[in-house]
Amino acid sequence: MAFICGFDEAGRGPLAGPVTAGCVILPIDFPVELLNDSKKLTEKKREAAEKIIMEKACWGIGIVDHETIDQMNILQASMYAMKIAYQVMKDKLPEWLKQNKIQYDETLSLDQQISAITDGTSCPKVPCEVRCEPKADGKYPEVMAASIIAKVERDKMMVEFDKLYPEYGYAKHKGYPTPAHKEICRKIGPSPIQRMSFKY
Repeated sequence: MAFICGFDEAGRGPLAGPVTAGCVILPIDFPVELLNDSKKLTEKKREAAEKIIMEKACWGIGIVDHETIDQMNILQASMYAMKIAYQVMKDKLPEWLKQNKIQYDETLSLDQQISAITDGTSCPKVPCEVRCEPKADGKYPEVMAASIIAKVERDKMMVEFDKLYPEYGYAKHKGYPTPAHKEICRKIGPSPIQRMSFKY
C-alpha cells in the first residue's frame, strides 16, 4: 500500500455535543516528535501540533451532532464521523499529492492504495483497506494526528457552545460527565445540545 491513513474520534464519552473524527495521511518528512495520543498532550501542545498537521498533512474531519448520536447510538455515530472524515480527506488527496510531488500508481484507484488504521475495536465502513487496533492512538503517528485534530476541533466547538449556554460550563468540561455537569442538568434541565440517550 502506498499511503497509511490514521483514524480516531473525540467525544464518545460526553453527555452533550457532537462526536468528531479525524482522518490523516502524513508526509514522509512530518515532525512526528510533535505527536502523541491527544489525551497525553497539553492543550497548548495539541493546538500547536494541529496547526502543523493542517499545514503539512492531508486530512479530513467528520462531525456528527448530538441528535444523530441519539438516533444511531454513539458507536455508529463515531463510525459515521470517520466515514465523513475519510471522504473529506480523499477529496483533497489528488491535489495534495500533486503539490507535494508524491508519485502514486495512476492505474489503481486511491482507495486501493490506502491502508487505514483506526483506534479501538470497530472499523468504519470506508472503501479502503482498514484495520482496527486498541491503543493505536499511542502507537501510530497517523492515528495520533487524527486524534489531535478531532480533539482540537471538538474542544473549539464546545467553547462556542459555552457562549450560547454559559450556565452549563461547556468551556471547562467539554460536555464530559463531571459532577458539576450532571448537577446543572438535574437543576435546570438539559441544554439544547444534550445527548438524551445517555444516562445522567
